[in-house]
Amino acid sequence: MRFHFNFLAPVVALAACVTAAAQTPDYKNVGRTPTAQEIQAMDIAIGTDGKELPPGSGNAKTGGALFAQKCAACHGESQEGSAQAPALVGGKGTLTSLHPKMTAGSYWPFATTIFDYIRRAMPRYQEGSLKVDEVYSLTAFILYRNDIIKEDDVIDAKTLPKIKMPNRDGFVPQNLDEIHDWKKRGCKLGHCP
Repeated sequence: MRFHFNFLAPVVALAACVTAAAQTPDYKNVGRTPTAQEIQAMDIAIGTDGKELPPGSGNAKTGGALFAQKCAACHGESQEGSAQAPALVGGKGTLTSLHPKMTAGSYWPFATTIFDYIRRAMPRYQEGSLKVDEVYSLTAFILYRNDIIKEDDVIDAKTLPKIKMPNRDGFVPQNLDEIHDWKKRGCKLGHCP
């Protein structure tokens, strides 16, 4: 028996490793660790339970004036939407139709999400410019216009998470075992609720 050993194979493998190592970028001295204050400033996400909601409050009356001033140009005076921004009101009972209208009042499952979205993303090109009380007031106005709260209701960190949105239970079946069973979910002709 004769064994043949290729002496070039280890050399080729070593050359490939050296080449790969040489092409790996070196990120030393790039950037820095953020400070605790910088992390806290970026950590503004609001969960569905509202534990992260900041102190402050607002109502629909104040929110209506703010909406006319800061939001109506894109969303429309009656929150009906436009080419630049979606509708915020309407859509009740349309989610199971062939033409659903997904608005804050008909589709969104948690009121805290409305607050979070306004705080992070509105007004367009001025994101983060609203004060906390303004965000609460605009959230209250949207909820009021969707017949979810009354015009004089004050929302804050305690009351906002308690608001039950019309589509709160519309995303998953009550029994999670039914998610994969299209018959139990009520799917018909390829359309599932």
